[in-house]
Amino acid sequence: MSGTAGGPLPVVIGMTGASGPQYGITVLRQLAEAGVPAHLVMSKAAATTIAYETDSSVREVKALAAESYSLGDLGAAIASGSFRTRGMVVAPCSVKTLSGIAHSYEDNLLLRAAGVTLKERRPLVLMFRENPLHLGHIRLMLQATENGAVVFPPTPAFYTRPTSLEEVVHQSCARALDQLGLDIPIERWQGIGPR
Repeated sequence: MSGTAGGPLPVVIGMTGASGPQYGITVLRQLAEAGVPAHLVMSKAAATTIAYETDSSVREVKALAAESYSLGDLGAAIASGSFRTRGMVVAPCSVKTLSGIAHSYEDNLLLRAAGVTLKERRPLVLMFRENPLHLGHIRLMLQATENGAVVFPPTPAFYTRPTSLEEVVHQSCARALDQLGLDIPIERWQGIGPR
C-alpha cells in the first residue's frame, strides 16, 4: 500500500499510560526498520510510564516517529478519515482507552484517531494490558471487537524459546503488526516435526 506521495501508507501509533511502554517503543522501531512512517500520539500518562519503566525519554520516543502530535490536537491529520493510513496500533492500551474506543468517546486525539480508523474500516489493534479481568473489562473488549477493533493482549510465544524480555516484546509487536499486513521478521511457527 502506498501513500499519496508514492511511499508507504503511515501507521498511527497510540501510547497510553498502561504498563508496558516497551511495546509502543518496539512497534515504532519495527516500523522505522521496515521503512513505514509512524504517526504518534500519546496520552499524558504515557509520558509518566515511559519515564518510570524505561531508560528512554519522551523526546527520544517521539523522535522514533515520522510525525508526533499532542493529545489535544484535534485538528491533526490523523483526526480525519481523508488522511489515508494503513491502520492504527495502540501499544500499550489502557482500560480507560479501551473504554473510550468501545463507547466512541472521542475527547482527545488518540481516541479520535482510533474512531477514525474504525469508521474508515482500517485495522485497529489494541495491545490491551490488564489482568486479571473483571466482567466490565470483558464487556469492553467485546464492544470494541464488535466495533471492528482487534483486541490483542501481548502474550508471549514460548515456541520461540525466548532468552530475553526484548525477544518476547519483539515477537508480540511483530504479531500485532501482522494484523496490518506488515511482515516484520520474526520466528514463525512451522509445525512440530517428527520426534
